[in-house]
Amino acid sequence: MNLSFSETRHAAIDEVIDTALTSKRLVGTVVLVAKDGEIVYRRAAGLADREAGIPVKEDTIFRLASITKPIVTIAAMRLVEQGRIGLDDPVTTWLPDFRPRLEDGREPVILIRHLLTHTSGLSYCFAAENGPYVRAGVSDGVDQPGLSLAENLRRIASAPLLFEPGTGWQYSVSMDVLGGVIEKETGKRLGDVVQELVMQPLGLSDTAFTVVDRDRLAAAYVDGTPEPKRMGETEKVWALDGFVTFAPDRIFNLDSFHSGGGGMAGTVADVLTILETIRKGGAPLLSEKTVKEMTTNQVGALLEPTRPGFGFGFGWAVILDPQAAGLPVSPGSLQWGGVYGHHWFIDPVRNVTAVGLTNTTLEGMWGQFTLDLKKAVSASF
Repeated sequence: MNLSFSETRHAAIDEVIDTALTSKRLVGTVVLVAKDGEIVYRRAAGLADREAGIPVKEDTIFRLASITKPIVTIAAMRLVEQGRIGLDDPVTTWLPDFRPRLEDGREPVILIRHLLTHTSGLSYCFAAENGPYVRAGVSDGVDQPGLSLAENLRRIASAPLLFEPGTGWQYSVSMDVLGGVIEKETGKRLGDVVQELVMQPLGLSDTAFTVVDRDRLAAAYVDGTPEPKRMGETEKVWALDGFVTFAPDRIFNLDSFHSGGGGMAGTVADVLTILETIRKGGAPLLSEKTVKEMTTNQVGALLEPTRPGFGFGFGWAVILDPQAAGLPVSPGSLQWGGVYGHHWFIDPVRNVTAVGLTNTTLEGMWGQFTLDLKKAVSASF
């Protein structure tokens, strides 16, 4: 533990965690904070399985949901560096039958960069209650155990695009489509590619599209009163303008497609290691030039109407104007989360990376806990 990280600073983060647990907004969490490449704060608190009385440990495995996205993005960018995928290549180069149309019937070209930046015109089911994705039976990547990638791609392509690719921004199943591209290019399942290109070079073994050690997997909970509710076999949760449908046991079904947008499970230490690799410049995975491109806003002002102060790079949001965004971080900071209850950020000016994994949806992703944690960490430096 870094001696310069004072007990007062440590206590401020402890208080954020304690408050979230005692007020029953969270069931359990693990938080790691690194400064200048050294872990200066680490704590596991609360329960991984409330009903069984199992405490959270630092090596507890969580369903990662959208924390999958930056990991798969790194794998994709390794293939870009190898010249196997081009950012301005059409998706149909690999997926010739994936040809969603605009409302007017036109079939625009979707490029790999559109998938990486969520400017493809694709969407998610929860973006519109009873919308075309819901009617088409599209999987958001955390539901429908056993569904194949080919069938989900067919369903996605049957729904109309929201806009001409490159002209708007909409969080979407784009990374699942990119997973299909990666599988076609390599001839391997997405999980095998991620293991080969990301996990193995970093010496990581606890994060994958399957869970071998089920005893370490945290149970999943959803916000509730007077305390979070344990998720059932299928759980519908209202978020934004529609429902996210969860199937927590999806990850045990080996026939489930490897969702590039939300299919992985892993530990806080693995996630921190991956993010710190990016913060430090990318080695041994990527070149500094590629990392600079990934951490630079790629979407202009497309997020401004809905997310003031935000841009988007490859794999994560880029905070362009912290004041406009209402966040206590430096310009150029990166962040994202995961709908099972996670949040992380990288502050490249302070050389700080923080990861908070929880087992509580949605509090652990965008609730008061995430802002309080960010404030406590940022104030410490």
